[in-house]
Amino acid sequence: MNIFSRLKEGLAKTREQIGSIVESSSQCNDAFYEVIEDALISADVGADFAALTIERLKKEIKESRINRAADAYEALKKMLRQSLEIPAKKLEGASAPWVILVVGVNGVGKTTTIGKIAREYRDGGKRVMFGAADTFRAGAIEQLRIWARKTGSDFVSQQEGADAASVAFDAIEAAKARKCDVLILDTAGRLHNKVNLMNELEKIVRVVRRNTPDAPHEVLLVIDATTGQNALKQAEVFHESIGVTGFIITKLDGTAKGGIVLSLADKFGIPIRKIGVGEGSADLQDFDPAAYIEAMFGTLDFSQKS
Repeated sequence: MNIFSRLKEGLAKTREQIGSIVESSSQCNDAFYEVIEDALISADVGADFAALTIERLKKEIKESRINRAADAYEALKKMLRQSLEIPAKKLEGASAPWVILVVGVNGVGKTTTIGKIAREYRDGGKRVMFGAADTFRAGAIEQLRIWARKTGSDFVSQQEGADAASVAFDAIEAAKARKCDVLILDTAGRLHNKVNLMNELEKIVRVVRRNTPDAPHEVLLVIDATTGQNALKQAEVFHESIGVTGFIITKLDGTAKGGIVLSLADKFGIPIRKIGVGEGSADLQDFDPAAYIEAMFGTLDFSQKS
């Protein structure tokens, strides 16, 4: 099953729920806008984003002189797709090592995601190093070491409980010495409301920049899609503290409604870099806005209503 099929399968409940609400409409009137707003809220985009989307849709429909609900629905999909088309930083042409700081709360699949990212770079011919800066959680260093072996990546660590910023500094020095193309720094899974852990993360960034001023080149926040609107608060705190450059959304494989992807991109203007639709190494894929919107909204049948 290809990635689009997995995504469609994962978002099937959302697509069916949206369809059951929206297909009852025929014309672009107040009732149509109400059902669109209800459908968006049912998809877990949040009430604020749903209301803002309706205002944008009304403007687009007026300017394009759209009358039929089917055409308005396609205009909605196009508008939402365009909102997800946010440029991301590129590795190509950058000086080595390309430093990626991966952050997120406990339980989002952060370390597994790191392993999958490393495998992708390795398959592309890049030399990769892991820096085990999660010295807080028991077993985290060994878990990352296992992924290093699986992916053929270099590995730098200290003992459990060591200063995480010190590990990050050592990893950058080692990555330069070994001429690695990519350095991926794991960090302690932390709750966004734990001040001491957020301070530790800020310290890692300061130390990294002291060594390499333009690093980290990417700060990727891993988010569990099933957390819904709580993800917005996580993103807000992480972004204010260290400047997130991209989101990785995991667990889009059946339970999550998927609307949080739209809310995150709209609120922060930060690209969705990758999505995870399963546990396999091939189930973490580059984000495709067009495929995502089609999987989430589908093509509805208004033939009996228009």
